Amino acid sequence: MSKPRWVGGFATEDEAKAARDEARVKARRGTYIDRNEITVADYLDQWLESHAMEIKRGTLEDYRKGIRLYVNPYIGGLQVQAVRPTTITKLYRDLLKGGGRNGKPLAVATVVHTHAILRRAFRDAVVVDQLIDSSPVERAKRPRVHLAEPGTVWTPAQLRSFLATARSHRLFAFFHVAAYTGARRGELLNLRWSDVDLDGKQITITGSAGVVEGERLEGTTKSGRKRVVSIDDETVKVLKEHHRAQAADKLAAGDSWRGEKNGHVFATAWGDPIYPDTVTALPRKLIKAHNHPKEGKPPAEPLPYARLHDLRHMHATTLLLAGVPVHVVAARLGHGDPAITLRVYAHVIRSAETAAADVFAKAIKAA
Repeated sequence: MSKPRWVGGFATEDEAKAARDEARVKARRGTYIDRNEITVADYLDQWLESHAMEIKRGTLEDYRKGIRLYVNPYIGGLQVQAVRPTTITKLYRDLLKGGGRNGKPLAVATVVHTHAILRRAFRDAVVVDQLIDSSPVERAKRPRVHLAEPGTVWTPAQLRSFLATARSHRLFAFFHVAAYTGARRGELLNLRWSDVDLDGKQITITGSAGVVEGERLEGTTKSGRKRVVSIDDETVKVLKEHHRAQAADKLAAGDSWRGEKNGHVFATAWGDPIYPDTVTALPRKLIKAHNHPKEGKPPAEPLPYARLHDLRHMHATTLLLAGVPVHVVAARLGHGDPAITLRVYAHVIRSAETAAADVFAKAIKAA
């Protein structure tokens, strides 16, 4: 049986004594783990290095940033085996109180994200590296998170007004497809013509494009899985028009065309993939053009500002209010679990439930 050894590295004397007593109990049970003096910062560096091949580059950089800003300055110097649930709980409190820029409070969502990183790392410290016998992160008290409801959700009439304004833009088809499929920005920017089946009226989402440190990168979808999304006749027509326009771009560019055969559906006039931030910035410009036209009178009801991602929310909201089953909406959006859809669109579900009683009563009365 291993004999526990008294070592340093604890934040307080009480924590050291608690660790000593715990070690003695585990030694009697035969579950004692030999002491290891590796610090949290060093372990997390090794952990990131060992996972670099299986984590998407964007996610890896996100983890590095979170650890550098919100973990190492607070508990990076502690030994992994000295970390207790109270250590992690205090970390979250400190971050919420002054972990932001210039000592300002850090957003709850960022603290929750930090919790997710630590939870994964310390789980590996238990299961893979066997440095500790249980994860202190699992028993820590993390802040409550309240999912924000989606932002501005246009009415169908407002969406039609927006698309009418966008009609003259060369990326009109992008906004139309985004609204009519609910696909994410990166998923559409990754879309190739080989993923589009106009006869079968469907597109296959195979991956996603994003930006890491200013560089455009392509990888898997958020869930890591492909999905097939059906499209309507109008969307088929829009994509056919877009394909003809792209063929004209290719002809005009001649030898300067940089696109591939069956390349990106949404590309520049020279065939290059579109930089994600380009389409993110366009809605604001198009809404401004609609509300303040250079010629003619402004609209009686100006369009409220909405983000590109709000087209996805409108797609989901419209389907749910129309009575489309949650699992069908979840499949279109690429949510791995319909429970995610239920949480994000809980307010829509509640609205539909309010009308459900009247629907049932009318059905019985009609019978």
